[in-house]
Amino acid sequence: MASQINPRVLQRILSLDDFQRQAHRILPGAVYEYVAGGTEDRRTLKENRAVFDEYLLVTRVMRDVSKRSIATALFGEQWAAPFGICPMGLSALAAYRGDIALARAAKAFHIPMIVSGTSTIRMEDVIAVNPDAWFQAYLPGDLERTTALLQRIKTAGYRNLVLTFDTFVGASRENQVRAGFTTPLRPSLSLAWDGLSHPRWLARVFLRTLLRSGMPHFENSFATRGAPIISANAIRDHAPKDHMDWERFSMIRASWTGKLIVKGLLHPEDCRIARDRGADGLIVSNHGGRQLDGSPSAVRMLPAIIAALEQSGPRVPVMVDGGFRRGTDVVKALALGADFVFVGRPFNFANVVAGEPGVAHAARLLGAEVSRALGMMGYNTIAELAHARADGVMIDAGAAGVDARIPRD
Repeated sequence: MASQINPRVLQRILSLDDFQRQAHRILPGAVYEYVAGGTEDRRTLKENRAVFDEYLLVTRVMRDVSKRSIATALFGEQWAAPFGICPMGLSALAAYRGDIALARAAKAFHIPMIVSGTSTIRMEDVIAVNPDAWFQAYLPGDLERTTALLQRIKTAGYRNLVLTFDTFVGASRENQVRAGFTTPLRPSLSLAWDGLSHPRWLARVFLRTLLRSGMPHFENSFATRGAPIISANAIRDHAPKDHMDWERFSMIRASWTGKLIVKGLLHPEDCRIARDRGADGLIVSNHGGRQLDGSPSAVRMLPAIIAALEQSGPRVPVMVDGGFRRGTDVVKALALGADFVFVGRPFNFANVVAGEPGVAHAARLLGAEVSRALGMMGYNTIAELAHARADGVMIDAGAAGVDARIPRD
């Protein structure tokens, strides 16, 4: 697809939000709502952005920051930046073989990319183009299928396994249903018109996928191929697993020899339990505002989580996702104690607009913003951000009596 991308398209993209505005015009409404939307009244979706207004960055001057670097160590690997790409289900429905483009761009920029368990691209195909990719699994309800899935992930060659724990009770999808998106997809006249009225997506993504690969299936939910996205079995296969408890995690920990990361934690006590039961890392997350509406942002919970972990035992890497759109957002999370940040929707939208070159461009934009913010704050390395609050470089706007609220569209 790279040869079909007009370079002038990317010249007009100056921020991650620019990608979303372009993608909104390209995608059918149903697909756009699936990617961009939140659950119920979208309170948590809004909270994920609003929290960043509550912290301000204070510049320091006349410091030599000419040698600054945003390279960041995580799990023994030196990554090019302190951010990576979130797992995003059905990303190949928004951009042609979207997971492959995301994986290739991540490899080229040298940042981690997490393959989703609800991808329609086989996990084996993704790791073939990016051997450093991580895999994110939604655990099947029964132990037999869990064991088989873990064996498939090991055989494929994944070293880092992410278990997502905040979806065992299914969320409301009313906003997606209103937009015409359901799982399974139900063909209708309105859905057909939605596709026909967006010819670029129809030709470059949907029809191209049908012609080259046939109807997409959920490829990575189990050891064997899952149901087609239009099959009623998709509901059965992704039904709630509300009987799960920490014993299931301990069983997986006992059998998985690679790094094991738990995603979807918000409560400090859950973070402590996960660490004490053997988690190598934690991703603090509210699932991008797609699960419990009215829950706090992951960034808001960071200070309490970091404090709970440091007061009760050894520190493990704490990562965070949800609402990141600017380099200053990344810097604020790192200054609050996060070790790493994951970004989702913006990379998906970049993929929609310009495929792999678009994802690479998004990574460069975000990296440049992080580097600028680091320099303006008077720091040379990401590690130094841990001292930002003590140095008075990042302040809590509310505690300082500053109205940091920014009017939003």
